[in-house]
Amino acid sequence: MELLNQIFIEPFQTMYALPDLLLQTLWEGFVAGTLYSLIALGFVLIFKASGVFNFAQGIMVVFAALVLVGVHALGVNAYLAVLITLGVMALLAMTVVRVVLKPLVNQPDIILFMATIGLTYILIAGGQLVFGGEPKAMITEELGLPTGSSDWEVGGGIVIFQHIDIAAAVIAVILIAGLAIFFNKTRVGRALRAVADDHQAALSVGISLEYIWMVVWFAAGVVALTAGIMWAAKSDVSFALQVVALKALPVLVLGGFTSIPGAIIGGLIIGLGEKVFELYWGSTILGGGTEAWFAFIIALLFLLYRPEGLFGEKLIERI
Repeated sequence: MELLNQIFIEPFQTMYALPDLLLQTLWEGFVAGTLYSLIALGFVLIFKASGVFNFAQGIMVVFAALVLVGVHALGVNAYLAVLITLGVMALLAMTVVRVVLKPLVNQPDIILFMATIGLTYILIAGGQLVFGGEPKAMITEELGLPTGSSDWEVGGGIVIFQHIDIAAAVIAVILIAGLAIFFNKTRVGRALRAVADDHQAALSVGISLEYIWMVVWFAAGVVALTAGIMWAAKSDVSFALQVVALKALPVLVLGGFTSIPGAIIGGLIIGLGEKVFELYWGSTILGGGTEAWFAFIIALLFLLYRPEGLFGEKLIERI
């Protein structure tokens, strides 16, 4: 009876008695979910265009942030360093497409997946060789990103809004909206959808797979750089960030591997869900630390009962 009370009664009493605590939790979950969505978006873009599950997307987040900080450390202006980093990500996209994807066209999916695992360790080794393995501070102020916080009194308590969290949420929403417009309204976007639907049909009407793949890998690089800046502004630039990026995997399972709206909604579900569960159930019943595994439990349930996700295409096997 006491356990049932802890599970069903006490959390809702706390929510009612401490609305500021609930609002603080929801805000932090929204920010985390938005950043999860950003990382998951990079996976979706590449998977839709080439059918490749890019295991290296997480390390691309770290690599892009390392390049930005490393270039700025050479005395380059912060905004120019961003442009140089984008150039590096474009070069990376061209290299991956020409060196990895083209030679492996029509190979089994597992071969392409293993190739992205190899790419992961190449980027880790290259990043450590050039920039070192120690954590580095993100150039937050140099990029004009806000610091500090604002307080909001709610129900006799205080809700704290970090300015960098507000900026991260706004920038993420703008980037997601911009990518949605680009891929839905432009000629390149329509070509991407054609490639995603049928590679052979796209080739037959003169669409270059190599060009489309470069575009989506570069777009994934832009997403990786944005996510890297925002995550590192909250902590540091370190290879530990790739562990955070793995949270995008449950997001993909929830939303569907081919759905851009699914990546967004799945990210928000995971971000909000893990924060609320940790606060009201994880810390009191399970002793805390549930944020590390909550998302993967949800993903496992979806894999068992709805493997295509909320918005993914339902798989129909014909015999």
